[in-house]
Amino acid sequence: MAKQLGYHTIREIFARFQEADPAPKGELDHVNVYTLVVAVALSAQATDAGVNKATRKLFEIADTPQKMLDLGLDGVTEHIKTIGLYRQKAKNVIKLSEILVREYGGEVPNSRAALQGLPGVGRKTANVVLNMWWQFPAQAVDTHIFRLGNRTGIAPGKTVDAVERAIEDNIPADFQLHAHHWMILHGRYHCKARKPMCPTCIIRDLCPFEEKTI
Repeated sequence: MAKQLGYHTIREIFARFQEADPAPKGELDHVNVYTLVVAVALSAQATDAGVNKATRKLFEIADTPQKMLDLGLDGVTEHIKTIGLYRQKAKNVIKLSEILVREYGGEVPNSRAALQGLPGVGRKTANVVLNMWWQFPAQAVDTHIFRLGNRTGIAPGKTVDAVERAIEDNIPADFQLHAHHWMILHGRYHCKARKPMCPTCIIRDLCPFEEKTI
């Protein structure tokens, strides 16, 4: 775990991220906030590409909680069977759809607590939805952000919650909205787990990682 970087270094890192990609986007396909919730919930222990492939036809016929309930458990299961843990995830999709219809009139609530009250929706999923749909600067810490935060010193922490707090505490406010997308994308495509692409990294000179691949 690297030591926490100082303000000026972090500011320069995110200024470079912003210059390279001013408006980063999440890579999960969705057509509305409900399908975003479902897609993010399905993405646990699965790739975004794999989820997108499975949900492409699903969202064409079931883009609201009621339509998902009309499709039924067997129908949902059949559509997402290429995704890991698909049986439990299908049950969660049906259960969360039931709750949305029964308790929220078919609308997706926009508080973290309410979102986390839905089956299969943890803090990370709730933060992704709050950030991507409602433009709230919530920080969803996945494996890429956890690795990047600790490897670079941008946001070190022994737990996911600690890294989330470090991001909120140390990254300047004007970068908070897109911070988790910049970090996810950099971790996914550049600061990879086994073989980080240090020679082409835009923050290489600011990163204290001792095992750079140069």
